[in-house]
This record gives sequence, structure tokens and C-alpha cells, in this order.
Amino acid sequence: MKNSLNSQRASRIFVALSLTFPILALAQVAPTETPISTPFSQINAAAKAGPINVHKLRGGISMLDGSGGNITVMAGPNGFFLVDTGIAVSQAMILDALRSIGPGKIRVAVDTHWHWDHADGNGWVRAQGASIMADPVALKRLKETIRVVEWGNTFRPKPVAELPDIVIKGDRTLQENGETIRIRHYKAGHTDGDISVYFVKADVLSTGDTFWNGQYPFIDYVGGGSIDGAIASANANIAMATARTIIVPGHGPVGDLKSQTAFRDMLVTIRNRVSALKRKGLTVEQAQAATPTKDLDAKWGQSVISGKLFTALVYRGV
Repeated sequence: MKNSLNSQRASRIFVALSLTFPILALAQVAPTETPISTPFSQINAAAKAGPINVHKLRGGISMLDGSGGNITVMAGPNGFFLVDTGIAVSQAMILDALRSIGPGKIRVAVDTHWHWDHADGNGWVRAQGASIMADPVALKRLKETIRVVEWGNTFRPKPVAELPDIVIKGDRTLQENGETIRIRHYKAGHTDGDISVYFVKADVLSTGDTFWNGQYPFIDYVGGGSIDGAIASANANIAMATARTIIVPGHGPVGDLKSQTAFRDMLVTIRNRVSALKRKGLTVEQAQAATPTKDLDAKWGQSVISGKLFTALVYRGV
């Protein structure tokens, strides 16, 4: 499936900006701030402009793209079950997309992690009467104040009414709309509060940002992530999938076991290359100058995270 026009536009913006602004955390934008010419303001603008694209998958499950991270939707007689809620400025377009899928209201949503581009829509989703589920560490992060100097923004705690209201401390199995849903926790990888959502009958796995299909991922070291943890999470996804499984990544087009495995292999390759440079005593700037991602950038470096920035992220953790 093709990336949406909105995703492409946001990708071009981020390619330019990611060389200048190191990404230390993806979180909710402080409601009292209006960032100008920053990645957060640009991707907010892209999410506001749209479109939201609907990709119908299997078993009444669809993927929406165009509002930051991908959103997984299961439709049924009991209403909609969402995985992630996107960016709040996309509310009207997300509701239009849901109406194009089927009738009913949002009954429950699951945050795969705490980052702004996946959980900023929690407020309007809860205001419509839905419950939101999240890992306890993800909930903790949503309550924190985080100042990121390089981005010129302070990310502030969400109001209580906009926080997840159901904490998932351990793995859980749900029954919704005739579907069995397995919620599983990762060890710290992309963040320290990541979870996956697997729709058993449909054989659709929603991974959040533990999988960026065709893109270098962000590793949130401020939020407890690491390159080795990211590799472990990718291996967990591979173990949960078969050749038939449809995998909804946090970013990028709909994936499968083959693309998930390619993502894992890329992580391992760059981890090993950067680790070797660091062992030789190279600084992060020297490691970046050595371009350890050069042969992979054409495939993986054309979106939010450039090869240069990803090298710095990996360097930090090896």
C-alpha cells in the first residue's frame, strides 16, 4: 500500500528539520505554546490539513494514516475499538473516516505508548464517552513535564480528563465485537511503556512504534528506550507473526512478516556498524561523518528520521 500524501508531506518536512533538531522526546504539545517552524508545529499542520486515508485490511479491521502515527480501527456492532488516537487536530477527519467504515461510536481505545503523535487524540476520544487503556509507564509519562531545549517547547502533563482511564499492568485478553484481542507488553525498546495489540481471528498485529515500515525509527532514550531494546521488540513482533499476519506499524505503510524482518535486520546492521565506530574511539560527530547508514539511506532514510540523526540515536545507546 502507498503512503498517504499527508505522510509524504510530513516526511519531506522532517527530513530537512531532523538534521537540525535532535529528537529527544515525542510528547504532547503544551496547550499554552504555539511552536513556530519546529517539527511539532509542522506535523501538526500536516495533520490538520489531511487527508486521513482508510486502508481496509481484514476481519472488519482498517488502518488510518495521516494523523501522525497510524491508527488501527476495528468496527463492529458494539462500536469502534481503536489502537492509538492520533493528533487531536485531526478529530473531524478521523470521525469522517470512521463513518466511512461503519456506524457507531468509539467504545474503547488503546495507547501503544505515550508519544504525542499516537496519544494526543485521547482527550476528544474520552470526551465522546470512550475508555482508553495504556501501560502504567505510558500513563506516567503523560503526566510529566518535559522541556526539550532543542525544540523550544515544554511538553506539559495532560489534564486528568484526557488521560487513559484503564491501566494495563500485565498482558490481557479481551473480547470485542466477536474478536479475541491480545494486549502484550514489550520490554523497554522504543519507549519504556510500549504495548502491542493482536487481533487473533483477523490475524492483524498492531505494533505502535516498535515497527516503522521502511523508515528509520525514533528511539526515545529520555523515555527509557534503547537500540538493543528496539531490536528485542522487533524480534518479539517477528515471534508473534506468521507469513499470513498483517502488521500495522506505527509509521509507514501496512506491513507483514517480511517487512518486519527487514526492519529488524536494518536495526542490527546499523547497531553493529555504529558500535564498531564507537569502539574505535570516534565521537558521535565523527561517527556521523563516517556515514554508516549511507547504503541504507535511500530505503530507510527518506522520512521522519534521517540517517545522520539515526546514527546519533544509535551511538547514544551502544
